Order: sequence, then C-alpha cells, then structure tokens
Amino acid sequence: MAQKQDKAAVKAAKKAKKAESKAKRRQLLQAFNMQRKEDKALIPLMVGALVLVSGAAFGIGALFGAQWLLLPVGIAFGLLLAVIIFGRRVQRTVYSKAEGQPGAAAWALDNMRGRWRVTPTVAGTTQLDAVHRVIGRPGVVLVAEGAPHRVKALLAQEKKRVARVVGDTPIYDLIVGNEEDQVPLSKLQSRIMKLPNNLKPAQIDGLEKRLAALAARGTQLPKGPMPQGAKMRNVQRTIRRR
Repeated sequence: MAQKQDKAAVKAAKKAKKAESKAKRRQLLQAFNMQRKEDKALIPLMVGALVLVSGAAFGIGALFGAQWLLLPVGIAFGLLLAVIIFGRRVQRTVYSKAEGQPGAAAWALDNMRGRWRVTPTVAGTTQLDAVHRVIGRPGVVLVAEGAPHRVKALLAQEKKRVARVVGDTPIYDLIVGNEEDQVPLSKLQSRIMKLPNNLKPAQIDGLEKRLAALAARGTQLPKGPMPQGAKMRNVQRTIRRR
C-alpha cells in the first residue's frame, strides 16, 4: 500500500514538473513573440550572435584541423549569447514601459535577486510619491520615487525615523529618476547590489526585527507599475478612503 502511494506521489511530482516546464516554455515563447513585434533588431542580433560565435569556433578549429569538433561548441555558445541578448532586450523594454509610472521602483525592488528584505511604501503621499525600504548586507537602503520637490523631504523624514532605530548601521538613500543625482529605474537593482557589504546575516535579522515597528502607516501604492492611462484622481480617491 505504501509503495503504491509512493509511486503515485512520484508520478504526480513528475507530472507537475512537466506541466511547470511546459508553462515556462509557453511564457518564454509569448515573451519572444511580443518582443519580436516591438523590437525589429532582435532577430538579426540573435542570428548574428549565433553565426559569429559559430564561425569563430569553426575558424579556430580549422587552424588545428578540428573544425568539426569545435563547431558544436561554437553553436552552443552562440545560442547562449543569443539568449542573453534576448533577455537583456526584453528587460530593457520592460523597464522603459515601467519608467515614470507610480510603483515602478517598488516593482523593481521586489524583483531583485538575492536575500533582500523589501518593504514597499514605508512612507508616502496622496500624490503617489513613496519611499521604499530595503534591508540587506549594505544596511538600510531607502528608495524614493515621485516628484523630486516632494520626495526629498519625505526621504529625509524617513531617514531620521530609521536612524533613531538602527544606530550606527549604514543608511543609504536613493531617488529614482533621470535627473542629476538620481538613479534610472533600469539601474536601480545594480546600484543597490554594488553597495558594500557591512552586515552579517545574523545582524540583518536583528535589524529587520527592530524596524518592524516602523511598518508602513501611510499611503499604499498598488503593487507593480500603474497601468498606462490609469486615472490618478480615482487612485487618490481610493487612497483617501483607506
């Protein structure tokens, strides 16, 4: 009886894994088709990368009489480069569409790789300006998005609140935007990941507990960038009702 249950569980797990893999391939194909329609240079660049790397491998192999041996290696690396190009251009398109929309910075932070503790909208205004908090090896990173003349004061206020709790822990502050001394949305993740490592994992856990009392009390932005064409008056009215 137990063996039958184990076999059924293994079979179900394999089926679920197969379905997940199929769903990922479908999503990848959909993303490729969408990008291909918007980005006319995508296919030429991908094909060019494949041909260039494969040709280089074949040429190097020909010098040693092993061109047919190195050709499959060249094709494999060419395909890898083509996939990297595809991923980079999709990412650039996504960021260009999200840039300038309320909640775009929170969306970018939520999609960071690594063990980052992200708390969106720890401070905000009814105009959908917001400050988001990130805890990680560097310490505390406060990320503001919105109108520069409003978020600077909002960011300074939140930095004072955090400083009273974290003591000597480093606090970094960034404003998302394309003006001087601001960080473009597409470079936000890399800017944070380049910050120095100042804390150990155990210190991060303790820091997170101390900052729990500073949970968001103000405006809550919708998760992810606002849809294009969304009416700001309706969003603000919804916020005021909360």
